[in-house]
Amino acid sequence: MLVSGCRGVASDARSSGCSAAKALEGRRLRLPGVLEQNLVPSGCRRRGTGALQVPFKLRFRSACLFPDNTFWLPVLLSEQETLNRVLGSVRPLGNHRILLQESSNRIIAEDIRATVALPRFDNSTVDGYAVRCRDAVRGARLRITGEQPAGPDLRLRVENGCAIRIYTGAPIPEAADCVIMQEDVDRVGESIVLKEGADLGQFIRNRGGDLCEGQVVVSRGEVITGPKQAAIASQGLTEFSVFRRPKVKIIATGSELCPQGEPIQAGEIYETNRVLLADLIAGCGADAEVFDIVPDTQEAHLSAFERARGSDAIVVAGGVSVGEKDLVKPTLLQLGAELRVWRVAIKPGKPFMFGEWDRTLIFGLPGNPVSAFVTFLLFVRPALWKLGGRTSLEPTRFLARLDQELVNGGDRPHYLRGSYSQGIFKPVGKQESHALFGLSRANALCRLEAKETIAANSIVDIMPF
Repeated sequence: MLVSGCRGVASDARSSGCSAAKALEGRRLRLPGVLEQNLVPSGCRRRGTGALQVPFKLRFRSACLFPDNTFWLPVLLSEQETLNRVLGSVRPLGNHRILLQESSNRIIAEDIRATVALPRFDNSTVDGYAVRCRDAVRGARLRITGEQPAGPDLRLRVENGCAIRIYTGAPIPEAADCVIMQEDVDRVGESIVLKEGADLGQFIRNRGGDLCEGQVVVSRGEVITGPKQAAIASQGLTEFSVFRRPKVKIIATGSELCPQGEPIQAGEIYETNRVLLADLIAGCGADAEVFDIVPDTQEAHLSAFERARGSDAIVVAGGVSVGEKDLVKPTLLQLGAELRVWRVAIKPGKPFMFGEWDRTLIFGLPGNPVSAFVTFLLFVRPALWKLGGRTSLEPTRFLARLDQELVNGGDRPHYLRGSYSQGIFKPVGKQESHALFGLSRANALCRLEAKETIAANSIVDIMPF
């Protein structure tokens, strides 16, 4: 996009012109009014009615044109600003009730509070004898007056100088306040002789010692794991509310892409992003539908997006940069989508795009597989987590020691792919956006700030995947 039609650029004018461009960047502007704005570099004077003494031109690359004769100059957003814009646009889906046995890895949509204490009653942790602690001294002889197995409470009572045979998990008899292991007594007919003394409360699980009535068992927005299912089952529940799983459409664009199982032609590559994204989306607790490859034509793009209309989210791989064949953005604008993010200050993954179209979230990922993978983890995964009702959106992080020096000479933060094992992080393969094999050998990301160097043996944060 040219602003001003002047020729020739002096060095000071070029610098001031860049400042003028930055002042406009990120604004939605109307044509041709913007062409008439005063963009004279400081220090330059006009002749007569306004001719520049030091003429210059400003070229705005990657401007987004809108149907109403306006255009948008995108800024290079930080990661945090990008994530804020994405998550600020996401609202959790509705919920429905499901059976306990169907709830694995679902996101619970209600707080479950305990109505049954755990343990439900005082019970023995060992096989042995329930006694009164004041009688439990070394050498004491106690008469056995009953037996309490695990199961129904027989309502037995321990009298002075007596003991009741008891088994693991059995209710503690009335007046008993400790249990002696059977290994610590000698059985003599219907009596026992204590080889060791006992402490108050010894080998007794107290009622509510693990979970009290009214306590939250599982909180709204948590992922239901096997242990959480068991905790819910301890309350006697058979069903409860969970959030609906997001429905996500996956689109890969590019006329150079060939599906697996087909003969590959000169200049083509096998498409890999759809299977990668399908796995990542499933890992977020969402349901993915994979579309056929979309060639680089406006008609094919329009058709694909129309078929994806109405889903909770669309994830597009490829076609989001600035080339003439990158048709995702202009197609979405033609359809009336609102773009809220385009271009992020990270490497790999600069061309990341995010917007909304008729309440469908749209994520545009770069076509290079490593870029698609990194931007998915940083921006799409937390969005799908939130869409599906999850409250914890922070990724897992570990501390690791570097096995070598890491250098980022670029002007954007760089996510290096590497192997994390036994507390050590080691970069793996080519650190380039196309290096799919290197990514396949990695299991963690390490972030370096722009122009940052980290010495070998330093401790760093890593993001496992």
